[in-house]
Amino acid sequence: MKNSSPHHRTGPRGRTAARVAAWPFLGAALIALAGLLLSYRFFIETTTGQFIDESALVEAAVVRRRIGVQTAQVLDLLPVTSVVIAAVVVLFVTLARRRWKAAGIALIAMAAANLTTQVIKVGLPDRPALGINTLALNSLPSGHSTLAASAAAAVFLVVSPRWRPAAAFMGGSYAIIAGISTLINQWHRPADVVAAFFVVAFWSVLAGLLVLRSGPGWNVWLGSKQHWASSRGWTALAVVAVLLAGAAATLVLRHVSANGGASSVSYFLVGVAQIVVAGYGLTIAGTLLLTLPVRRRSSR
Repeated sequence: MKNSSPHHRTGPRGRTAARVAAWPFLGAALIALAGLLLSYRFFIETTTGQFIDESALVEAAVVRRRIGVQTAQVLDLLPVTSVVIAAVVVLFVTLARRRWKAAGIALIAMAAANLTTQVIKVGLPDRPALGINTLALNSLPSGHSTLAASAAAAVFLVVSPRWRPAAAFMGGSYAIIAGISTLINQWHRPADVVAAFFVVAFWSVLAGLLVLRSGPGWNVWLGSKQHWASSRGWTALAVVAVLLAGAAATLVLRHVSANGGASSVSYFLVGVAQIVVAGYGLTIAGTLLLTLPVRRRSSR
């Protein structure tokens, strides 16, 4: 009798893919939770964090005078656009590929992320008075950013691994644009957007583990050269964006510290860089988590 190992599944052409381990996903969920807690701890409960965050919000008025109308239009359309994108893509993939479990898991994760944001927003106390001129009302996490990021995550979860690098970059870009728009229109501070990204990341990585384990037949990664959407270029673009944004924020903060003053948009640029680093950083992590564990290996 031929025995089969419970740790591997067999695919076509004599290839196998290792069973998906839970620990990378659980670890990523803990990191996302830690990111959320640290964002609150630094940007809400410290004077330096409040100053940086509030300065970015105040300086956004300079940019708003120039492109506020356009970004307001983005925000007005954001809720409907996010829901439509997620619904159309998830429904299409579900009907075309019969990925009922994946669709259900993705939509539950999307709902959980948005519910979590609202619970946190209501449950957190007002911002403590630390000598910074700011509105005391808690605005963390951003509801609009959560909606945009969770819609992108839902699409990312239901598509096959060969599409995930492209879907991750495009979805991450969509969420980042939405987050920056809320800053430009002075609806939210940068930390509110980053916190929203961590909320979505927490639920997405847990959902990702369930998706991979519930659909081993189609969750197969054939490598970056098998399809244009699988190209390493998508992840490389995200890496470049993270490095450039991180370097720009560092240079601006050093300039402000060295010269004892700042331009009218210095902290706004730091806030934008903060959103870009968090958004694309999580995009990179998500791409690796949901592709590498399901790569095929030639059986020997």
